Amino acid sequence: MGAAMAGVARGLASGAKPSAGRAQFKGVFQQLRTELVDELGASYEVPTELQEYLDYMAQYNVPGGKLNRGMAVVDTVAGVKGAPLERAEYFKAAALGWCVEFMQAFLLVADDIMDNSLTRRGVPCWYQSPHIGMDAVNDALILESFIYIILKKHFRNSPHYVSLMETFHDVTYRTELGQLLDLKTAPADDVDLSRFTMAKYNQIVKYKTGYYSFFLPVSLGMTLANVNEPQAFADAERILLDMGRYFQIQDDVLDCFGDPAVSGKIGTDIQDNKCTWLVVTALERASPDQRRALENNYGRSDAFFVEAVKSIYRDLELEAEFRAYEAAAVAELEADISGFDHFDARVFSDLLAKIANRTK
Repeated sequence: MGAAMAGVARGLASGAKPSAGRAQFKGVFQQLRTELVDELGASYEVPTELQEYLDYMAQYNVPGGKLNRGMAVVDTVAGVKGAPLERAEYFKAAALGWCVEFMQAFLLVADDIMDNSLTRRGVPCWYQSPHIGMDAVNDALILESFIYIILKKHFRNSPHYVSLMETFHDVTYRTELGQLLDLKTAPADDVDLSRFTMAKYNQIVKYKTGYYSFFLPVSLGMTLANVNEPQAFADAERILLDMGRYFQIQDDVLDCFGDPAVSGKIGTDIQDNKCTWLVVTALERASPDQRRALENNYGRSDAFFVEAVKSIYRDLELEAEFRAYEAAAVAELEADISGFDHFDARVFSDLLAKIANRTK
């Protein structure tokens, strides 16, 4: 816990208390939100009632998560600097962090539609909200556009503006390709477990999760802090993509065995025919009878079929297998982090501390 708190402390403006980190970060969102709404009317002739709608839509979808991605930008800038950030420095880093959270929001709004999800963060998914439905597709696109409005307003005179823009475009494209891999590997109406291999799974999670959830915020922070050594980015990418794989495997296990009251999300991976660590590992270990049972029950929405799959997972002791994997993964990440010598490696330790052994 001490390392994680140290990272938060480094991300605060001079004189702030570590416990204020999240509140201070959320305060920047309120300023950005006000700017975005004002711009809608001043520059785009959006009627007042639609300004209010988009304001509500942003508040519903953007700030409700753990904010680890966004705050990682701040922590990275402060970690590279090696000193607390001044007020203006903090605002720039936090604004960039909120761009990451807007990216997370637009991806999740779209992903929930594609996965037919019911809840997100303990409330109905945006498309499930009253009077929203498929309007959420356009709302997701607007959330993405908000990223570039923020970048233009606060970074267009920065020497890093083009690099920041290109990073967002590149990681968005990689994430969308990861989503495509996910969708085409496991179409809901065509269950074919022969498509599910660990190599395919690793490719999906690298592109769908690793780049935007872990590499993006740290890469942005490094850029803003004037890191320009290619090897530093390459070493960071390797560590962060490994961390992203660990994070996604956690997500897969929580989707199946987690408590929705804690996670805020009702898992649907089995029903949705998803290529997950659980099903791939089960297929590697299953007897012929168990494989046939998986083929007969996976990707079907009735609770009876879902429970049949979970029963096989239990028989194969996959939760225990995950705990063993988790211990090894954390140890390997800690070893890799200890060898990172380009700047303060606590940037990575703090990220790992936030996700290790999580329950949501």
